[in-house]
Amino acid sequence: MEEKLRQLERRFEAIEAQLMDGAVYSDMEKYRTLSREQKELAPVVEAWRRLMVRREDLAAALELAGDPDFKDSAQQEIALAKEDIARLEEELKVLLLPKDPNDGKNVILELRSGTGGEEAALFAHSLLRMYTMYAESKGWRVEVIGCNETELGGVKEAVLMIEGEGAYSRLKFESGVHRVQRVPVTESSGRIQTSAATVAVLPEAEAVDVNLDAKDLQIDTFRSSGAGGQHVNKTESAIRITHLPTGLVVECQDERSQYKNKDRAMKILASRLLDLEEQKQHGEIAAQRRSQVGSGDRSERIRTYNFPQGRVTDHRIGLTLYQIDAVMDGALDEIIDALVTADRAEALKNGAAAQI
Repeated sequence: MEEKLRQLERRFEAIEAQLMDGAVYSDMEKYRTLSREQKELAPVVEAWRRLMVRREDLAAALELAGDPDFKDSAQQEIALAKEDIARLEEELKVLLLPKDPNDGKNVILELRSGTGGEEAALFAHSLLRMYTMYAESKGWRVEVIGCNETELGGVKEAVLMIEGEGAYSRLKFESGVHRVQRVPVTESSGRIQTSAATVAVLPEAEAVDVNLDAKDLQIDTFRSSGAGGQHVNKTESAIRITHLPTGLVVECQDERSQYKNKDRAMKILASRLLDLEEQKQHGEIAAQRRSQVGSGDRSERIRTYNFPQGRVTDHRIGLTLYQIDAVMDGALDEIIDALVTADRAEALKNGAAAQI
């Protein structure tokens, strides 16, 4: 695969030359595209160049090893160079893994309370807060597109739009059923209860990703209402869009403007349709969607938040952290980093990496 790495280096150099051409600045779309490609190639090219330098260092040290005056220092350099070469080759294997085409996209994150009644809704609210704080710590923009709250402040269902670099590449591992074990505020006897909430992380669909035909859509308007049925306003600004071929239904009522609610609902619908299509292409539509969203039953879990023990356990990789307060305040990087590492290791194991 060295030829591939040389080709990538040549492409990187060509992009550098183009970006130095003043004419490119007049076409901002082209400039952004080239800058994005340059940023993606930079880690690969930098690692490849370091590898070439260390291979040259090794060759020079091997020559010096035959000279009695330089034998000891040469042997030390040989050992260091071999160690660096092995490390850089492994690094390049990871860097050459096939990229998820959705990694650069924004995120539509859906939360639903599952098993556990009001306590499940309160837990869903805690997860909403956790993801909002995590996103803000990354400098991402968070917008609540829709939120169906309970009278006690819980969340039956919520939809977030999260915009920022690397949002999907990090949050995609959060899809699944999250289980909580704690004493509910509604529990007078102090008994620990187990509840669940589901999380679905979808890449935001772009215009080129999904073609929505107007004849496939049924659009209804209704009055927005809050918890307990209290009217938010007296106009029919809320929107319900039904995609007739698939039966998918999206509602949006958080804005007073019917136009804004329709625009948001269309974004969510497009992203859900993109998600369905991608899973269908991979032959995993039913099984993968079930594993990602689940039924909300407490037995289908990817992560458990045990408050009495102060621990968070991710069952996919067997990771347990005794820092539940920090995690609930958005400190998710340690968990997500471990999931990213495990995902890369699995890809390497399956032979997806390039051989150097």
